[in-house]
Amino acid sequence: MIKKKILFLTGTRADYGKIKSLMKEVEYHPLFELHIFVTGMHTLTKYGSTWKEIVKDGFQNVYQFINQKSNASMDITLSNTILGLSNYIHEINPDLIVVHGDRLEALAGAIVGAFNNIRVAHIEGGEVSGTIDESIRHAITKFSHIHLVSNKEAYERIIQLGENPESIHIIGSPDIDIMLSDDLPTIGEVKKHYEIDFDRYAILMYHPVTTELDTLSIKIKTLINSVIKSNRNYVVIFPNNDEGNLIILNELNRLKNNSKFKMFPSMRFEYFLTLLRNSDFLIGNSSTGIRETGIYGVPSIDIGNRQQGRYQLNYHSNLIHCNENENEILTAINTLPNKTERFLDFGDGQSHIRFIHMIEQNDIWKIPIQKKFYDGIPTLSR
Repeated sequence: MIKKKILFLTGTRADYGKIKSLMKEVEYHPLFELHIFVTGMHTLTKYGSTWKEIVKDGFQNVYQFINQKSNASMDITLSNTILGLSNYIHEINPDLIVVHGDRLEALAGAIVGAFNNIRVAHIEGGEVSGTIDESIRHAITKFSHIHLVSNKEAYERIIQLGENPESIHIIGSPDIDIMLSDDLPTIGEVKKHYEIDFDRYAILMYHPVTTELDTLSIKIKTLINSVIKSNRNYVVIFPNNDEGNLIILNELNRLKNNSKFKMFPSMRFEYFLTLLRNSDFLIGNSSTGIRETGIYGVPSIDIGNRQQGRYQLNYHSNLIHCNENENEILTAINTLPNKTERFLDFGDGQSHIRFIHMIEQNDIWKIPIQKKFYDGIPTLSR
């Protein structure tokens, strides 16, 4: 029997953590052959060359492609990724390309798949985030043939985008599979591995907002001033590689010799989850502060506009939103709620099982390559 080739595309430490449980199911399945196209932040030394973690996890058929250089604009990086991936897929001829989220690498994967008549499965479409990321996410949806969403709200949004309900599958967010597993390292192991000697600590993660680059320097300076004045211990994770990241990194240099701060370009996903679960709170503008903190019941301070639009779902009760204003930030830090119950609106830890069961079915391989707009929503009367 000829195995079907499933190609996963990963460009960041974050999306790798979200697709890892699905990749493992494919790796060990007798009907499928796993291939991994690794690019983006994974290949950059300043972010810790995180492609090595994928190799350490024992995956085979890992292909690395450097799609960018320092300060490259998003459009150039997108075009580079399309070129590299296009050459690669003509070499291996995959049956399915799996992409995740709202990064430009995922958009490249969806475009290459659609243009080459290869089915594309998109994980976590139908969500809102604000900024250019949301536009990218919805564009990926329109190029994709199979939609693997986290919950009912995402399902309904994809129908609004004109996608056939039969192509949408609620499997939950795959990173929850790992978050709720019993195999995470202990906090003692994490602190020893990363030489973190704080008894108590918060986590700081702040990324560029690509539509607000003109004010980024002032905003990150205000945030850093605030956390220094808070006199708390912080574990700092570097920003992603979006345009503007050098502005943030330059400001983080102020913390190098401050004993209250421990900084890391990146962190192994399972280790980060344990660190998060045991933290006092998370502060910044990462989606981690919206979803993963809610799953663990960890207090979160969301800053600025990067996650704008996600609050209408009432993700969890211990989330505080504030602007890049020193008084607002310090007030938020000093009035944090206690940890609360887990908020599991995005899955129950069984996404990998639902995913592998789905691609085992013959019907999924009969989904038409040629897409049509699904007019499933009544139009307004004129």
